[in-house]
Amino acid sequence: MRTKPILIAGLTAASLLALFPIFWMVVTALRPPGEVFSRTLQLWPSHIAWSNLARTWSTFPVGRWLLNSTIIAVLGGVLTVFLDLLAGYAFAKFVFRGRDILFAIFLGTLMLPTQVLLVPQFLTIAAVHGVNTLWAVIVPRAAETYGVFLARQFMANVPDELLDAARLDGATEWSIFWRIAVPLSKSGIAVLALLSVLGNWNDFGWPLVVLQDINALTLPLGLSLLQGEHVTDWPVLMTIAVLSILPIAVLFVLLQRYFIQGVARTGIK
Repeated sequence: MRTKPILIAGLTAASLLALFPIFWMVVTALRPPGEVFSRTLQLWPSHIAWSNLARTWSTFPVGRWLLNSTIIAVLGGVLTVFLDLLAGYAFAKFVFRGRDILFAIFLGTLMLPTQVLLVPQFLTIAAVHGVNTLWAVIVPRAAETYGVFLARQFMANVPDELLDAARLDGATEWSIFWRIAVPLSKSGIAVLALLSVLGNWNDFGWPLVVLQDINALTLPLGLSLLQGEHVTDWPVLMTIAVLSILPIAVLFVLLQRYFIQGVARTGIK
């Protein structure tokens, strides 16, 4: 029992240390431009410069970048989760010739560097005139190997007896999947959804290739444009950085209970 206060104090100190960069980012976004580089350490600005937010929105199409990132994250996440669930359910509950070999080959694609696929994917998107469209970012990531693996892991925990009973009652395979397998895998689906949305929201490499117009950029790409070679407007840069992490932080807080349950059930270490 004597070690409990020491443990709490250590965890509190570690938490404050981990949160300090986020705190400093928010403070920098609220500082007047003249106070960014100061000779003395100031943990809080002399006054809050709300003009930084107005200057950010008036100088750059931040609203369009935010909308693009939201569409890509939401639509891409929904499509990815849906297809991964279908594939994971098939690998976990259907018995067909070559299933294990096919799944092993499927997992083997994880060893391929993503850079190897950039050129063929870009040529495919360019052939269908998809450059500078949001679908060019969403469709190539519509199904992820790691997501299919996760879906198979928690779909395998669904009791086969429930599925067989539903088949005896005359239920179709779609009804069994949608009304039995999916509700019983809710915590695992939350993990998959959070990882998919987070991956689409923070993706930088592939959008950098296919999104070239300034109005088609996402927030991560927009952040890269704000860091100039000689001069950088740090309050503006940090304002957009805060906007980029705020939705994901809120999403994680809302889904953290399901995320922890899903991680425990799928055996992720």
